[in-house]
Amino acid sequence: MRVMWGKNGRRRVTKPWRAAPKAALSSPLTLVVAAVTALLACFLGTAAVLQASAAGGATVQYQTGVTCPDSYGPAFGKGNMPVKDVPAVTGAIQRHAAAHGFGAPVVGQFTTVLPGTEFNGDPHYKIRLGYRDQAGLDNLTLQQGTRAPGLWLGNVVADAEHIGIGTRPSLQGVPLPQVTGIYRDLLDPPPRWWCSQQSGAVVDRLANDPIDSIVFATDRKTFDDTVKAIGLPTLQYFQVSFYEPAPTTLSAAEDLLQRSKDLVADVRADLTAQGLGSLIAADVPTFERSVQIARQARDNVFVSILPLALISVLVGCAGLGTVALQWYQRRHAQLRLLSARGSGPAALGGLAVAELGLPILLGGAAGAAAARLLLGVYGPPGAPDPAAELQAAGAAAGTLVVSLVLLALVVAVRVHREFELGRVRRGGRRVRWLAFFPWELATAGMAWLGWTRLARYGTASRLGNPLPQVDPLALTYPVFVVLTVGLLTARLAWLALHASHRARFWSRPALQLAIRRLAGARAPVTGVLVIGTLAIGTLATGIGIARGQEAALETKSAIFVGSNARLDTDSPIGMGKVAMPASLAGNSTVVGELTGTGSVVLVVDPATFARGAATDRIPGDDLAGLLEQISRPDPRGTPVIRVGHTAKQDAKLPDGLPDAVVAGDLPVFPMIGTSPGYVVSRTLFSHAQLDGVPKWSVLTTAPMAEATAALRAAGVFIPNRVSRESALDGLPFFVVSWTFSFVALLGAVLGVVAVLALLVAVEVRRRQNALAGALVLRMGMRPRTLLASHLMELGALSGLAIVVGVVCGVSVAGLSVPRFDPATFLAPRSELPDPLPFVLTVVVIGVAVVALAGWIAVRSVRTARTAELIRA
Repeated sequence: MRVMWGKNGRRRVTKPWRAAPKAALSSPLTLVVAAVTALLACFLGTAAVLQASAAGGATVQYQTGVTCPDSYGPAFGKGNMPVKDVPAVTGAIQRHAAAHGFGAPVVGQFTTVLPGTEFNGDPHYKIRLGYRDQAGLDNLTLQQGTRAPGLWLGNVVADAEHIGIGTRPSLQGVPLPQVTGIYRDLLDPPPRWWCSQQSGAVVDRLANDPIDSIVFATDRKTFDDTVKAIGLPTLQYFQVSFYEPAPTTLSAAEDLLQRSKDLVADVRADLTAQGLGSLIAADVPTFERSVQIARQARDNVFVSILPLALISVLVGCAGLGTVALQWYQRRHAQLRLLSARGSGPAALGGLAVAELGLPILLGGAAGAAAARLLLGVYGPPGAPDPAAELQAAGAAAGTLVVSLVLLALVVAVRVHREFELGRVRRGGRRVRWLAFFPWELATAGMAWLGWTRLARYGTASRLGNPLPQVDPLALTYPVFVVLTVGLLTARLAWLALHASHRARFWSRPALQLAIRRLAGARAPVTGVLVIGTLAIGTLATGIGIARGQEAALETKSAIFVGSNARLDTDSPIGMGKVAMPASLAGNSTVVGELTGTGSVVLVVDPATFARGAATDRIPGDDLAGLLEQISRPDPRGTPVIRVGHTAKQDAKLPDGLPDAVVAGDLPVFPMIGTSPGYVVSRTLFSHAQLDGVPKWSVLTTAPMAEATAALRAAGVFIPNRVSRESALDGLPFFVVSWTFSFVALLGAVLGVVAVLALLVAVEVRRRQNALAGALVLRMGMRPRTLLASHLMELGALSGLAIVVGVVCGVSVAGLSVPRFDPATFLAPRSELPDPLPFVLTVVVIGVAVVALAGWIAVRSVRTARTAELIRA
């Protein structure tokens, strides 16, 4: 406390606790370190909760993208629905829908096939009569006519048979409403609005569907009157559903699911009371399964990152404990005086909180806010739940409370031990014992345990269980390996610096001074080395595994499909009898497939294969040369590219082709994968041999819808088709990627800590460096040499951290990526992406940091006054 005099001449006592916030400004570096440490700790604690919740939201969005839009809520449907009971069912649904927050239901009704329908005197048409509420007509493209009451006929039959507006069809002598509109037929695949009605609303002409046209009634009265007139007792397809906005968060999806279940229960009870309980099959399983998967994805990510999040938060709290010790040393004289005047340990711990509490609170709040604002940058592409945001805020608040309590506790314990018990050296011995303890052995043991678990990771990813089972120890394996290497490197660096007094490089004074400065600050040097190595290694591991899984999904789907889309066709286009449509000619190729000898044989067109197939996923640089070689006849047999060669692979080819003569080997090939197979050129096939190829496929880089429309317009039969988007379930890959994106985030945060630690270490030694630098400049050293000495010192420290971190991180990621592959049954295995961009980025940042730190160190020398330094 200090004595001050007021305006009235009376003495006024000011306690240091009241002046603590202002007194903190005397050491801005301590304030900055405390604020930044709290910011990073709260950032990671908040980010862990938000990351897991956003993973659930991203999974919900992924599932809604692959689910029909009217399947998010309840669906009431039944096959062969009695026509007379339709009003009772729809009425019950309408009565209860609003009470559970649903809008107007959409009723879809489709009759059985009605053969013998007559148009323009021809009684051989087969139609299906359909109707759908609300926007049914809005989601059909009207080419001719109006929305007047009547029937809308598909354009394919109308154009081919010249059926115009005003035509009045009949069915076995019963007149039907007149045709008031011609709409464009719904093609397979239909627009998403019709997704759930595909079996009733779409004529699949690609599969030779015998139905000529789906005829839509323009309104429910027309549909009901027509069904009654022709005397149909049942409807083949009947469904009542709701078009609800797609949920974007897991909590919204769970709420929608619960409301759907409640509505189903009420409707079922209502119909049961009427004696009609068996009429409908109320259904919410599709989206219920989606919610379960989203919940599992959230829990998987949370369990996976929880150990790392706890470790990082504890490290942040330990950093604040270090700040408390620094503050204690700086305020030692004042604390001794206050203790002598009767202030207890708790009060002096409160003084530390009063002085540093505000920057810690501001830093923690900024960290929590940054974690929420930057979630879209580091986290999954989903929205977190409101409850999760509150939990994240609670985690940040809890971290701040623990930090402040730890700050007060550390100071209070030191005050109690030193001023009340007089025990100081014992603690110092304990710290030295902790420094000599072989922590790397403990972390190596954890890494080994994680490795044993990693071997079994993903084995449960089978049909019906789309997400791999989580083993947190397996997921912490990469981090513990990097930590072990970092600790071992720091241990060796400590020993080397301890023995550095033997170094004699006075012929190179810049190098000698750099070594002596490093040896004089062994503790900060090894601390920065551990943090820097862990940061770079963790960042390399997280980025490598996350991007490796994303690349694996793209590669596996591309190899499996063969290109962006694969459309199986009949022989005319394979034989060249039907030309490739003009819109596909520049980005498509035709591939034939032969089997029967144990090896898959692809018949490719060398001239077009590279522009239509996924050749960018084929390892090797001379695919064009290999395609050219197999196009040239060989008197020894059929020149082939051999794929996935095994000892059991037979050289025999099917259909009487000469035995294979290998022109080159490839480990993987589109459509074949890594299975044993051969690639032959169609230019060596005769017309009869081409005619014997049983299966032809069009590989194209064009979108599936565009390719389907073009081939359909050309009259090509397409029994099957697959695209990269639908070939694989990408969710298991995304979950692994989202998990390790948090590992990458942890590495980035540790990288910031390492940079700050390096700059702070330089700043803390400012006076020492300035004095030594000023003296050597007076002794004749050039400023350029002094700068080179500092760059050697800082460059050696940063360079060692970068080299060890990059080598360790990239190696661990390379070993881990294939083992985190959630689809090991599909070739090729996951591989580490090219690490060169990451390495270059780290090197550039490292050079910039070293240059900045060196400039700060030399600047302190140039701006210092030698006389004042010596007097100090």
